[in-house]
Amino acid sequence: MSTHQFQSSSTIDLRPDLVAILKHLKPGDRIKVRQKIQINTLHHWETDTEGIFRKTDYLATGLATDRVRKDDIVVVCVHFVKDNGELSSITLDENTELKIVKG
Repeated sequence: MSTHQFQSSSTIDLRPDLVAILKHLKPGDRIKVRQKIQINTLHHWETDTEGIFRKTDYLATGLATDRVRKDDIVVVCVHFVKDNGELSSITLDENTELKIVKG
């Protein structure tokens, strides 16, 4: 998917601020991702990571069983390279903050 033609076609609506950032991202831009991680209702924390943006695409989630297509959930996935060279990706949800880092 070309990033300058980004269209949110996931089954989960993204916040308008995330869509605006995704529309302006170009390969090579430095990004910072912050996501809230939650395990049950008692344990949660936020984590940050930075890297060089590569591309966006969509990830279709679901069980590995034969189901009706409308049961699948499609989410936006951002691919980037961490400073240590690791290829990484993250799916976006309501707990994700994404920003372009200058410099």
